[in-house]
Amino acid sequence: MDFQQEYQAALSLIEKELSGCFAEKGNSEKLSEAMRYSLLAGGKRIRPVLTLKFCQAVCGEMEPALDYACAVEMLHTYSLIHDDMPCMDNDDLRRGKPTCHRKYGEWLALLAGDALQTAAFGRIAGSCRTSAEANGRACGVLAGAAGCGGMCAGQYLDMAEDGQAWNAEQLIQVHTLKTSALLKAACLLGLTASPKAPSPGQWAAAERYAQELGLAFQIRDDMLDVQSTTEELGKPVGSDTDNGKTTFATIFSLEECARLVEEHTRLAKESVVGAFENGEFLCLLARTLAFRKK
Repeated sequence: MDFQQEYQAALSLIEKELSGCFAEKGNSEKLSEAMRYSLLAGGKRIRPVLTLKFCQAVCGEMEPALDYACAVEMLHTYSLIHDDMPCMDNDDLRRGKPTCHRKYGEWLALLAGDALQTAAFGRIAGSCRTSAEANGRACGVLAGAAGCGGMCAGQYLDMAEDGQAWNAEQLIQVHTLKTSALLKAACLLGLTASPKAPSPGQWAAAERYAQELGLAFQIRDDMLDVQSTTEELGKPVGSDTDNGKTTFATIFSLEECARLVEEHTRLAKESVVGAFENGEFLCLLARTLAFRKK
């Protein structure tokens, strides 16, 4: 298969599995509806695809990591719901649709995010595709990425900026926590799910790949916030500038940002070449994300 066929095969597995989530009726039916609204809103599904493909890179199969892939997407979706809320970024659009709090109100959106976060850990802990020992390790991996040593810390620093200009080193620290941390968890969850144990070198390679991929992804995201339109991105553009936030595109010229995206992408690709029997997909994914238009 070529890259697009491989990506679509992984995406189809994820979409089919997610489509059955939170469909139950009952007293909290509206809560489930709000959770599904954001979880099934589309998107590139980069994180769960990484989980499946890193598992496949070790053992040759994606299916053992399917529950972990769903979990990382649930946690990612929770973070988007909360990030969009008025107390955070106050955004009205996400993936071309009204944000969860705009459609369902703030209190229900808050609960939908909370419930998705807990559901992510429940999905891992109860997985029958992997061993109880692997499930325990996987919960630890995801918790490390989500909490005060990962995404929450990154969001805290982002919110605490309060109009003060950061330098590049500070900005890298924020997005290592806010962006790269969950990408790293996605890759490591794939390795954890594999019935064939990854080597220490493969574990380290996955960590390096995610770190560099996350920085390239964020720099490209900051470029698109300047160069693109709301219609193309499906979310507001220029909001960071309007809120006085420091981005890579405010520190560097767009030309320098493009160079940095190339450099971090090159480092991401180099980290997996030779570490995995079939690292070609991971290299092509990094390259594709570096040139994405949305």
